[in-house]
Amino acid sequence: MANKSVLGLFIDENEAGDALSSLRKAKYQDNEFEVMTGTPYPHGTFGEAHPKLRLHRFPIFGAVIGFTVALIITVGTQLAYPLVTGGKPVLSIPPMLVIFYEMTLLFSVIVTVFGALFESRLPKIFMGAYDERIMTEGYIGVVVTVPIDRISKAEEILKKSGAESTKRGWEEERILKKSGAKSTKRG
Repeated sequence: MANKSVLGLFIDENEAGDALSSLRKAKYQDNEFEVMTGTPYPHGTFGEAHPKLRLHRFPIFGAVIGFTVALIITVGTQLAYPLVTGGKPVLSIPPMLVIFYEMTLLFSVIVTVFGALFESRLPKIFMGAYDERIMTEGYIGVVVTVPIDRISKAEEILKKSGAESTKRGWEEERILKKSGAKSTKRG
């Protein structure tokens, strides 16, 4: 079933926190709702769950891959095209160390950049509900993204928690435009 989203706009941060508590009591998971605000609030102001970040794993993973690639390239090249010069060993370690260092660092940085994009949930394919008043007028938005059979209950919980207005996500307007029906804006 496709996910739909509903946005509840709150003026007071206590009401937004109460909305999150009410959603949890109604058996909504922490990954099904998020808080949007244009004002920097300290983490945990609304009672949201602490995010589990895995960004520290990406540089290590990239470094291991880079070192392995460098090892394969340098050893493979020297063994495939052996060039014995003055009785020196075919696999010479000191020149290989430079390649190891460079490839380890390069892959570590590249994988970290992709990891940061992944952890930031970018690009965001599913754009949920949004209202410009979050940035322009200082409203606090609580977005609930759930299957369509649970969206009405979520909207009701947001209204009971003191939402100034609620708004369904853009996907509803797109479906209505295709079917030729008129949109019923809430808010």
